[in-house]
Amino acid sequence: MDSSSRIDDARMEITQNGTLTARVGFSVRGGLREAFDEEHWERAYKEHDNSFKLKFGVRVYTKDLRKHTLGREIDSYRKASIFWTRNPKLVNPMKDKRIWVQVAKNFEPFVALTVGDVQRELFDFEEEIAIDAAELGAGTHNLNADISVAWQKHVYSEPESHKASVSASVTIN
Repeated sequence: MDSSSRIDDARMEITQNGTLTARVGFSVRGGLREAFDEEHWERAYKEHDNSFKLKFGVRVYTKDLRKHTLGREIDSYRKASIFWTRNPKLVNPMKDKRIWVQVAKNFEPFVALTVGDVQRELFDFEEEIAIDAAELGAGTHNLNADISVAWQKHVYSEPESHKASVSASVTIN
């Protein structure tokens, strides 16, 4: 079990279509992502470790005189439920393995057909935050985003928390 997880590919894009929208994207890579596979799901299920919760946060702000949060701050989570199934589309019917995962992404359940799809749904993020341009005023502004992720101990992972920052500029007329 490798504990070298990290926030990777952090990016922020600002678009202007009447309102400002900050699109913040990032991925969790490394040990946790690699360990979240069929073999570890089977072991976790047998040890009654049937749910995984990943807490994440995104905060967009500007530093004029002080840090000023823009738009709504995202403080949410994604949850994976490990379950037993007979569905041959989810597991190889020639194997003894019958354990699969349902991911709740933005509180909507999703059952993927491959391990890679499960990992993408659980560990890849693309969040949008609407920003009132009047809060910034005319001119060029540097916006920053703080990103955080955390999870608890499981059969396949140790507890960890990670933070990252990203920035982008926007010009308002």
